[in-house]
Amino acid sequence: MKTVQMTLDEDLLEAVDLVSTKLNTSRSAFARHALKDAVERYYVQQREQQQREGYLRHPVAREEFGDWENEQQWGDE
Repeated sequence: MKTVQMTLDEDLLEAVDLVSTKLNTSRSAFARHALKDAVERYYVQQREQQQREGYLRHPVAREEFGDWENEQQWGDE
């Protein structure tokens, strides 16, 4: 691991310390977890944006999935 120096607002630092104490973890472990979550959210948003752009470029045709409608079983029959 590498050591990284960060600058945080006083209010944010107080909130981080409060939450990390409640979670019984260190400030560093809390920050690592939060940063990992933020990176994952970024990549999920990127994949979702790629899907939206793909469907805009190649929209689903009305009849594209029509053949499967007769095959669906919803369990209420």
